[in-house]
Amino acid sequence: MGAQIVEFGGEKIALLPIKDYERLLDLAEDAADGLAADRAEERRLAGEEYVPAALVNRILDGESPLRVWREYRGLTQSQLALAIGLKTATHVSDLETGKRAGSGRLWSKLARALNVQIEDILSDEPDDARH
Repeated sequence: MGAQIVEFGGEKIALLPIKDYERLLDLAEDAADGLAADRAEERRLAGEEYVPAALVNRILDGESPLRVWREYRGLTQSQLALAIGLKTATHVSDLETGKRAGSGRLWSKLARALNVQIEDILSDEPDDARH
């Protein structure tokens, strides 16, 4: 690495060839990526859940977050209904399609049953009956 030191405005500055500068940038980015990976692994070991990009993409593409999370957890509508004390799977279906609003208490039960935050299963659609 061939750097040249110059003084500019009373401050010493290192001038170096662009290939050396780019190499330093790459090394700095690699170090930052390594630290980020270490922190992510620490969070994973502490119990933070990682979900597949496909799950996130389905929600971003407009699918019902409740349906996506229910399916990801491997539950049928009937199983989820039973888990939260609903009498029929139709109630879950109506929540997933937006035909029913559901109370805050009901959404809280759903979130607990799916082990997610309420915000994770509510749709962001402005005309959604749940909001």
